[in-house]
Amino acid sequence: MSILLELLAKAVQSGASDIHIKTGQVPFFRINGHLQESGFENITPESAIVMIKDLVPQHLASQLETEHEVDFSHHEEGVGRFRVNIFQSQGLPCLAMRYVKNNIPSIEQLRLPSRIKEFAKAQRGILLASGTTGSGKSTTLAAILSEINRTERRRIITVEDPIEYVFEDDLSLISQREVGLDTMSFQNALKYLMRQDPEVILIGEMRDRTSIRTALLAAETGHLVMSTLHAGTAQQAVPRILDMFPADEQDQIRLGLAANLVGIVCQRLMRDVEGNLIPAAEILINTPTVHKLLVLNNLETISAAIEVGRDEGMQSFNQSIYDMIQDGFVTEDEGMDHATNPESLRMNLQGIFLDESRRILAT
Repeated sequence: MSILLELLAKAVQSGASDIHIKTGQVPFFRINGHLQESGFENITPESAIVMIKDLVPQHLASQLETEHEVDFSHHEEGVGRFRVNIFQSQGLPCLAMRYVKNNIPSIEQLRLPSRIKEFAKAQRGILLASGTTGSGKSTTLAAILSEINRTERRRIITVEDPIEYVFEDDLSLISQREVGLDTMSFQNALKYLMRQDPEVILIGEMRDRTSIRTALLAAETGHLVMSTLHAGTAQQAVPRILDMFPADEQDQIRLGLAANLVGIVCQRLMRDVEGNLIPAAEILINTPTVHKLLVLNNLETISAAIEVGRDEGMQSFNQSIYDMIQDGFVTEDEGMDHATNPESLRMNLQGIFLDESRRILAT
């Protein structure tokens, strides 16, 4: 058995989410969010080279040689599927591998708000999952896509780099395309996407103008588009998209979002009272109030609209964390560490609720 196979098998058996391999160092596992030594010996330069040769797909070998970093997925027979990133550090190879579980968790299993399941019923528009790296954005979208697959007969096409969760057709017909393997690039895949008769489209990441324009065009022509975005809060998501465009195009893109946005789920991973990960979720829905703020370019008041929109299904991070503390899922200290406004959360826990958000919206 190769060192790589032994390492991956032990990682899965140990419940690791990630494997970190650095030349000259022992491999590390990330288990329940914490780095732990794997128990293997230091990885020699020779061992690292053998691992990389065993892992890298032929079509990506030249990219690794010229760019010194590459992303792809790897299936180890009898062990599982992994998302792999190979890069260099001080001229030496390193690997970061994320274990992708075969079973796609449901919205309930992820302990996300039940309101998120309603997004699966959307027939058209743009649905975004945002948050920092490792906050569970892709997993949440996979859960929503799985809900669509389970409940509706729809044509679903994904464009991913790499594929993270492998779907099996249920009621829906799903085609998953991996950049570098099934298509030369995101741009190529998106160029021909509309000719493939999709009803639901998943774009792995809103990474550039092309992906955003394609998402808007698809939404405007009656498709549901799902994607991820690196933004710390729901309010920051729209400016993050607009910043990708020159100033003279931003109004057009903003109005396109106002007309087509379904909602944004933004996540932060916390630890529950048993030490397991649990997401705090901020939810923005394109209600008439939010739509008006987008049209008028009052983006700075979106957070206030979220705060007062609980009856319409929205919630802020503070409200999400408050609920989890009240329900006994997380400690007060853990909540304070992840709150957007810890002082406001502390007042809420003392029974003090200010109506500042309504005042901001009224002005």
